[in-house]
Amino acid sequence: MAASLGTDATPTAAQVTQIRDAVGLADLWLDQTIAFPRISAPATAWSRADWVEQTFSTWQTLARPIVTSLAASMRDLMSREAAASGDNLMQPMVRAAASGMFAAQVGQSLGRLAAEVVSVTDIGLPLTARPQVALLPTNIADFSEGLDLSPGDVLIFLALREAARQRLFASVGWLGPQLHALVEHYAREITIDQAALEEAIEGQLSSAMTPQDIQEAGLTLAGKLFEPSVSDEQRQVLARLETLLALVEGWVDEVVSVTITQWVPAAAALTEVVRRRRAAGGPAEQALKALVGLELRPRRTRDAANLWAATRVARGAQARDDAWDHPDLAPTAADLDDPLGYAEGGHESTEPDDLDAQLAKLLDEESGQG
Repeated sequence: MAASLGTDATPTAAQVTQIRDAVGLADLWLDQTIAFPRISAPATAWSRADWVEQTFSTWQTLARPIVTSLAASMRDLMSREAAASGDNLMQPMVRAAASGMFAAQVGQSLGRLAAEVVSVTDIGLPLTARPQVALLPTNIADFSEGLDLSPGDVLIFLALREAARQRLFASVGWLGPQLHALVEHYAREITIDQAALEEAIEGQLSSAMTPQDIQEAGLTLAGKLFEPSVSDEQRQVLARLETLLALVEGWVDEVVSVTITQWVPAAAALTEVVRRRRAAGGPAEQALKALVGLELRPRRTRDAANLWAATRVARGAQARDDAWDHPDLAPTAADLDDPLGYAEGGHESTEPDDLDAQLAKLLDEESGQG
């Protein structure tokens, strides 16, 4: 899928050097404006295929609850079919079609996403086992097309954003795991639409189908797995996830704005390009929806950027970055409604909600068993 969307040349040595130089300069500037230290891994350039391969293990983890739900739905479907017909011969074909269906969703979604992202964490989630700054020259060229801006300014701007985000994930130990846990929690609550699945498979399969036919059936059925209903628990998880992602991207916006304004005259124009791109959604939203049924858009990123800026002005850059020391100190959705209040006094603790109570109970049970 990634290859079908255009040329995907392996980055040249010159491109790797150019990106390392840009990230090196970005790190020098960030050293003066944020509390988090540089990461140890050297910066590099990736092709689209590199991005898919380097991030795929994380996508496997995030999608695992969907695979579990799909397997359970297929067992139920095949049991009913076998009981009705007394024939188990179609079971391998049905299983292959279901596998092909989800594989098609994964392949199409990640392939399209690989053609869009300009860096490893461009969608706001940490996607590699270890922090690493990597940028995609092919996609950066596409990003720059049509902009009346210097390619060098675009590169340093994107390098700053990725380096800042990677420093944040590397230094704040709870942040990446919590983002992943929220995505997985949402995915566990996804319901497979068994009626639509059964109807689609029965309409596509026949005993004369070849493996190629099965693969094509999977492509045809891709995107029809999930029931559209969303539970109350999923709404709570989604709200938390959107707030946390908005805080991450808002912090990056604030930090990069402070860092780059004195060095790059086109900083404001570049920031606006990123905001328009974010508002348009695109492959990142489509990928999460296809992989884990998650319709995600951090709508309050601008509010978060204003909160972080107000905190810096009121209490200094160190206080802004210290807010990430513990999840209880990080701003909440209520704080985004009152950024000046948070800037002056920080986050006021609130009573735990139902989801907090469930998590606390689970931790207590695990502790008791231990």
